[in-house]
Amino acid sequence: ISVDTYKAATAKAALETGANIINDVSGGADPEMNRIVASHGVPVILMHCERETTADIMEGITVTLKRKKANALQAGVKEENIILDPGIGFNKTLAENLEIINRLDSLKSLGCPILIGSSRKSVIGKVLDLPPQERLHGTSATVAAAILRGADIVRVHDVKEMVQVSRMTDAIMGRGELPSG
Repeated sequence: ISVDTYKAATAKAALETGANIINDVSGGADPEMNRIVASHGVPVILMHCERETTADIMEGITVTLKRKKANALQAGVKEENIILDPGIGFNKTLAENLEIINRLDSLKSLGCPILIGSSRKSVIGKVLDLPPQERLHGTSATVAAAILRGADIVRVHDVKEMVQVSRMTDAIMGRGELPSG
């Protein structure tokens, strides 16, 4: 069970009632968050949500996520419990969101699993001019592209369909089990 929050008190209450992953949508804005996560020994998703001022969006995201990772480690979060999310749709332009997906592999240098959450996002709606409930195929494209570019985890609404997209993409890349024959 994953809980989205930016408040340490909410994370603590969620963990005490059975949650086992915290998705910190602020990436550590609450100074107590990393200590709470560390004390419970659970994975934390650190999301990038700042508005970058660097000329290169990926450079800015990399620097920011590197700092957030260092803060989490300093607070006692185990490195194997840190997951990084570039924050598709959070304070980014359409062009930046597309570039992030296309250059996702540059975040691999940070040494943590990369999560992408592009499902039904406005970036898809803007490109395809579709409402959220009609963004399945656009989501499929972003999920496949993200996996091809290094995403380890995809966060989606349409689980059955995205499992198929993920399995097929993994097969193309020579990962996962294939049926015999």
